[in-house]
Amino acid sequence: MSFYKHETSIVDDGAQIGEGSRVWHWAHVCSGARIGRGVSLGQNVFVGNKVLIGNNVKIQNNVSVYDNVILEDGVFCGPSMVFTNVYNPRSFIERKNEYLTTTVRKGSTLGANCTIVCGVEIGEYALVGAGAVVNKSVKAFALMVGVPAKQIGWMSRYGEQIDLPLSGSGIAICEHTGEKYVLNGDKVSLFLE
Repeated sequence: MSFYKHETSIVDDGAQIGEGSRVWHWAHVCSGARIGRGVSLGQNVFVGNKVLIGNNVKIQNNVSVYDNVILEDGVFCGPSMVFTNVYNPRSFIERKNEYLTTTVRKGSTLGANCTIVCGVEIGEYALVGAGAVVNKSVKAFALMVGVPAKQIGWMSRYGEQIDLPLSGSGIAICEHTGEKYVLNGDKVSLFLE
């Protein structure tokens, strides 16, 4: 076994878990899950069958990653944050054929106790603040807070807020890395020379 599995955790036969990953106390990984290298699944994490998790993802305690959730490389899921996969659930109506896919792009952060309503895409390096409720797709590098979540700024890859308006044009430099961010309309991109 090329990954660490705590004795209280359950990894069903067929689950694929990459080298150097860690499955901590009372976690459960279902048989169809595909998990990359260097992933940390905290205490009491559940990973469903139709889940794809990239490399170097950190999922903190008490998070359930349900079917049809895709987490790209470097995603951070804060403690007790919530994913859903059915938009209008009822306990007495089976809606497994109505699961909506949620994709969280590389490098994004989902803060503690936030909720991601199914069927959205979280753009790369976005940051969803603690307790926010996301019910619409989020742009790359966006900083989202509140209920429902609203964009209040932009984030660098380093994880610090950068000084740009929500729309228009402009350039900002990350003080930690020197990386240049360009605002064009209502989108920010990293300037690569």
